[in-house]
Amino acid sequence: MMWDYANTSYLDALKHLTDLKEGGKIKTVALENEIPVVSNQVQHSIVDMRPQQKMAELCQLTGVKLITQFCYSNTFCCRYGTVMGGLLSEKFLNTNVNITFAGPPLNTPSLQKYKRVWSWSLFQALLQTIKGIATKHGVSIANVAVKYVLDQQAVTGSMVGVRLGLSEHIQDCNAVFSLTLDEEDRSSIKEVTKKGKNLLQVIGDCGDEYRRR
Repeated sequence: MMWDYANTSYLDALKHLTDLKEGGKIKTVALENEIPVVSNQVQHSIVDMRPQQKMAELCQLTGVKLITQFCYSNTFCCRYGTVMGGLLSEKFLNTNVNITFAGPPLNTPSLQKYKRVWSWSLFQALLQTIKGIATKHGVSIANVAVKYVLDQQAVTGSMVGVRLGLSEHIQDCNAVFSLTLDEEDRSSIKEVTKKGKNLLQVIGDCGDEYRRR
């Protein structure tokens, strides 16, 4: 993971990957500096729509596709996932994290990340809205959350993260493929999210966990 673009060693690694591609060892490589760009894995969710503010437009011009992470667990990689490490699920619906033992604890960086920039009451309003949409279509909150992001400009796919034997959610994931959100669904979600803070202004173009000083 490269968060400091002043350190150009990532270009050496990519050029080596390009050699492997030309040798038939791997299929695609993505980045600039004479290395064909194919995709960019980004932090993207209903709450975090930063990629749609600037990056999606660039992707449309260059043909690059955005890939997101779809994972229910609370591992490091999932703090930027489409279901926010499990926050966008029935587990946190109608809970009050300000009351001890009243609901699931936000005891990992993954779960605490967005609570710093969104009020819990607004987050609950979002969950309730998504739950209504999920019930309408006979799917889960997570399904709606993932499909909403997949429908965004330049997004081409979402990688499913699982913890075998712990949180596979294979059957639930399959429901995303048959789900179609209508304009009413999308509008009701936007009515809630527009009340949230602009994360590009609040935390910048990437999360503080990716910056090193």
